[in-house]
Amino acid sequence: MPPRTKAPTPSVATATTMKELKDTLWKAADKLRGSMDASQYKDVILGLVFLKYVSDAFAERREAILAECLADGLSAEDAEPLLEDVDEYRSAGVFWVPERARWGYLAQHAKGRVATLDEHEASIGQLVDDAMSHIMGSNPALAGTLPTTFNRDNVDQRRLGELVDLFSSARFTGVGVDGEKVSRARDVLGEVYEYFLGKFAAAEGKRGGEFYTPPGVVRVLVEMLEPYAGRVYDPACGSGGMFVQAEKFLERHGANPQAISVVGQELNERTWRMAKMNLAVHGLTGDLGPRWGDTFARDLHPDLQADYVMANPPFNIKDWARATDDARWTYGVPPAGNANYAWIQHILSKLAPGGSAGVVMANGSMSSNSGGEGEIRAQLVEADLVSCMVALPTQLFRSTGIPVCVWFFAKAKGARAGEVLFIDARNLGHMVDRAERALSEEDIARIAGTYHAWLGTPSAEGVEYADEAGFCYSATLGEIKDAGYALTPGRYVGVPEVEDDGEPIEEKIARLTGELFAQFDESARLEKVVREQLGRVRG
Repeated sequence: MPPRTKAPTPSVATATTMKELKDTLWKAADKLRGSMDASQYKDVILGLVFLKYVSDAFAERREAILAECLADGLSAEDAEPLLEDVDEYRSAGVFWVPERARWGYLAQHAKGRVATLDEHEASIGQLVDDAMSHIMGSNPALAGTLPTTFNRDNVDQRRLGELVDLFSSARFTGVGVDGEKVSRARDVLGEVYEYFLGKFAAAEGKRGGEFYTPPGVVRVLVEMLEPYAGRVYDPACGSGGMFVQAEKFLERHGANPQAISVVGQELNERTWRMAKMNLAVHGLTGDLGPRWGDTFARDLHPDLQADYVMANPPFNIKDWARATDDARWTYGVPPAGNANYAWIQHILSKLAPGGSAGVVMANGSMSSNSGGEGEIRAQLVEADLVSCMVALPTQLFRSTGIPVCVWFFAKAKGARAGEVLFIDARNLGHMVDRAERALSEEDIARIAGTYHAWLGTPSAEGVEYADEAGFCYSATLGEIKDAGYALTPGRYVGVPEVEDDGEPIEEKIARLTGELFAQFDESARLEKVVREQLGRVRG
């Protein structure tokens, strides 16, 4: 039989699935790392993906305009003024890309040197920096957002040129995503951008958690809140993952992604820039403020009333901008040594009447009584703002080993007023590798479905809610008060019922005890045999 030949590794030109394409691009991009620190490397790679996206989106819109003109009987020459009309692009949600910022121009000069507008020779890094500056200058919404670090000494210009070549040869259309072939290059680039964010977060460990929340965790929030329309807010938005998943939720349900408007704030400058690019790559227009900033020190959206708030704020911050007279502290002043209840109250202050929120928190927030947190929690419960508490499995976050939960709030709980749903999902999920656990589609559907059945939302029509020992329980405010206002699901859901196998408990104990003693006797016999054999060897 002839020897088996190993299947060739897909190239970016032959990749037919999203996984093949993303993995191949990541391996190629990783060659550029060189002497760059992690944050600059991230800027360079994500900046290239963004540049390819805006250029492809521009080219697609340009082709569409030309096709419309030809269909109307205009010649290609007559259509030229419309092809250069900035408003024809902006009205379609597409950024204007000046000629020397277009990917075709960069690809043409990826390996050589070319004269710039002022007739000086430029490397590919300088050309990319210039392209970023041209795009920001032509699109006010991107001002101050894009990286211009491609021409620094620690960026290998040869490898940068190879990477530009690679992106040029990649097939960003006709790639399989969720069983379907994608026809728009920018849709694939959005997936690539998200994939790279996840890879950077994993590579940076704890620091990666500052800008990235695992998609499974975000999906729990989105599927439970069901943001079909309205204003979606994230006060610690990181790279914008909550907003992207909200848009995907609408696409999965055949709803209009433009039905939501997104508003956010982010403290870290680099992360704020990543979020701006991430929204743009996914075709989302959002208000992330004129610049980055501390949500506690300076709320950039003071008058916002949001229909949905989704957040994964940093846990257990000890040093934060605390003012005891802040109007947001309706239910009590948070302690100076922990900002968890500051985040919760800030979020509640942003909810419109009828609004709802999901907030990822450290498990300690559910039962802590230090610094007055217990009193604040009691006030939140008595105000009937807490709708659901979900305990999540461990190891969902590579960036922290702290067990986490999700608090859900609702300004109006309808028929469930005076009750709180507790879900213990700690036993769900599966290990992706030795360090990380992930939630499956079935896990997410089970958690969200239980919540919607409890609330009686349209998405759970025909499904009756029932308490399930070990998984979910609907508690009254009185029960929660009797438990000292602790909100840990495990205190309420109990333990799973053990299936009755028909054997009386006394008989089972006697049988198992007999089997155990028999094992002890067999162990003693084997030990005696081993000792005898060892004695012979020594003799």
